[in-house]
Amino acid sequence: MHHDEIIGKVQALSGLPDRGSAERATRAVLSTLAERLPTGLAGHVVAQLPPTLAGPIRQATNLDTDGPVSPAGERFGLTTFVGRIAGRAETDEDGALREAAAVLEVLDAALSPELMEKVAGALPADIRGLLPVARAAEGTE
Repeated sequence: MHHDEIIGKVQALSGLPDRGSAERATRAVLSTLAERLPTGLAGHVVAQLPPTLAGPIRQATNLDTDGPVSPAGERFGLTTFVGRIAGRAETDEDGALREAAAVLEVLDAALSPELMEKVAGALPADIRGLLPVARAAEGTE
């Protein structure tokens, strides 16, 4: 999926008023997701995203630097996940929940099914519940 297609789908699913808001929401969710995923898995997600959307994940995990890679895989649940997204996307928690679900649904379509299974498996049940219904039922933790 291309950048514009991803942003357009996020905008439509989340009900955001414009592409700028959808772009900000997408970047906020990707950054926060990267902090939650193990670095190796985040690297696989980066490889399947358009370069313009891989940036937030690279930055959150320090994949772009020559310095040490962030360990990522930070342990936090839905409350922290939504709070971080709300701060980054400049929205309230309800908006952050809606935007996270929209971005995760688009990611589910944009990434390979095998990779999304691994992403789902790396998330706790409360965050995994934001994934499309069939995917949310998969994984453990």
